[in-house]
Amino acid sequence: MARTSRGEETTVRVSVLGTGAMGAGVAQSLLRAGHDVTVWNRTVERARPLGEHGATVVDDVADAVSDAQVVMLTLFDTDAVVDVLEQAAGDAPQDAVWVQASTIGVAGTETVVQLAGKYGITLVEAMMLGTKAPAEQGKLTMLVAGADAPVSVVDPVLDAVSAKVVRAGDRVGEGTALKLAANAWIASITAATGQSLAIAAALGLDPQLFLQAIEGSASDSAYAHTKGAAMIARDFPAQFALDGLRKDIGLITDAARGAGVDTTLLDALGRVYAEASAAGHGGDDIAAVGTAF
Repeated sequence: MARTSRGEETTVRVSVLGTGAMGAGVAQSLLRAGHDVTVWNRTVERARPLGEHGATVVDDVADAVSDAQVVMLTLFDTDAVVDVLEQAAGDAPQDAVWVQASTIGVAGTETVVQLAGKYGITLVEAMMLGTKAPAEQGKLTMLVAGADAPVSVVDPVLDAVSAKVVRAGDRVGEGTALKLAANAWIASITAATGQSLAIAAALGLDPQLFLQAIEGSASDSAYAHTKGAAMIARDFPAQFALDGLRKDIGLITDAARGAGVDTTLLDALGRVYAEASAAGHGGDDIAAVGTAF
């Protein structure tokens, strides 16, 4: 039986649509918390391993949502979210709450909000801040936006997958805005770590000395140590795929430009991550951006 942060025991019927690294991790955390989880993925073979953990695996998206109280959209991009909504909107219970958890940017979110209105869907946002391991461990930070009543329905789901919930606002789209700002920081600090390690090595130093130098200082960052260690070892098992962050950098750049924010740094980040992807690291962890230096 799942238990909320307020100590209440409740089980929620949750459908997770999209079982990539993040969706699969979220599903595992929901199952561990005792929720009734149904999973669907366009390529059903990617969802089948979750059946061994107790999930119901279906190969038809309409079947996946037919009995859901909460539907989580953990998909790659706007096209995927729109496609799933078009296919399944009429098959979910009328009182189901749909949770948009895919990073699809400002314009994509506006499109999904319009579709939700068209189909009478109750929609909230819960952007996932974290990578594969925190998703699997139930330690994500969730950036939530939407009306109070539907957000309260998904509280047990948020409790199961997160270490922290940040309320971004009452309007769907405000969670996306906060996620874009946070991912701009992640993209920047990861690339900056790679640059500093490369400079240290090129000037004849052990690059590990850079991490030792910042350790414990005001400029220290746990992320720099995590990704820096991977860069030094040149070992990049994907926690957050580089091409996924490349996609997000494009969304961030579009949003910044549309809001009148200078994109000089974002443009440079886009080029650096593109170079790493072109060198064959698109499916590797974002730490592989260090290879571009």
